[in-house]
Amino acid sequence: MQIIPASFFEASNIKELNAQFEKATPYKHIKIDNFLSPEFAETIESNFPGLDKMSRNYQGLNEHKSEGAGFENFHPAFSELKAALNTPEFYKALSGITGIENLYSVNDALGMGVHQGSNGSFLDIHIDFNIHYDRNIHRRVNLLIFMNKDWKEEYGGLIELWNKDVSKLEKFYLPSFNRCVIFETSEISYHGYGKISVPEGVHRKSFYGYYYTDLREGAAGYHDTVFKARPEEGLIKKVKTDVKETLKNNIKRIFKKAGIKI
Repeated sequence: MQIIPASFFEASNIKELNAQFEKATPYKHIKIDNFLSPEFAETIESNFPGLDKMSRNYQGLNEHKSEGAGFENFHPAFSELKAALNTPEFYKALSGITGIENLYSVNDALGMGVHQGSNGSFLDIHIDFNIHYDRNIHRRVNLLIFMNKDWKEEYGGLIELWNKDVSKLEKFYLPSFNRCVIFETSEISYHGYGKISVPEGVHRKSFYGYYYTDLREGAAGYHDTVFKARPEEGLIKKVKTDVKETLKNNIKRIFKKAGIKI
C-alpha cells in the first residue's frame, strides 16, 4: 500500500512547498492537505490506538493530553508510517522544503509517536525542547499529521501559531483528517491548542515526527519545553506558569550538565 503519494517527492512540488514555507508567518511553516495516500490515511485513522495504549498522560497547569510511542502495541500501519518518514528520500524532501540540510529523526519517544486528547484536553502555548536530552542533537523541525474526521471549529483544538512574544495569535488551522503541518522549531515557534469540547467518543488525534541536525554553533543553550500563558488568561496563570517553567528548566539544565538522566 502506498503511504505518501509519489507526487510529494517531485522536484517541482518540493520547490513550491519551500517557497510557501520560507514566506510563512509568524514563523516558517507549511500546511499540506491529503498528505498520506487516501487508503493508508483511512487505515491509520480507523486503527488509531486508544487512550489505554498511551504511555504518558499529562494533567498539569499547562497541558492535558496523552501520548504514546510504543509502536509494538499499535496497528502495524503505524510502524509502516514511521519507517516511511525515516527514509533517506523523505529526509531529503524535508530538507528541501525547510531549507535545513541533513535532517534526521531518532528511534525513541522523542522521534515519533502519537498524541491524543479526550474532552477537555488542551496544550498551552509553548516552544519545544531544543536539544535532545540524551543524544545532544538539535531539534529543528516538527511534523504533525492530524487524524480527525469531520472536526468542527466549535470543538476547539485548533493548532495555533503565535507571534514571538505571545501577544497575538497569528495563524490557526483545524486539526483536520490527513492534514499535515510542518514547522521550524526555534526560540520563537510558539504553538499549542486550546481546550476542546467534543461529543463522547471523539478524541483529538495526531501522529508526530521530530527531526534533528547535529549540534551547531551559535544555537541557544539547552532548555526543555517553555510554556507561556495566553494574554487573556490573567496574571495569576501567567505568574504560576513563569515560576514553574523557570524552576523546571533550571533544574533540568543542572541535571543535564551533571550527566544525570531524568
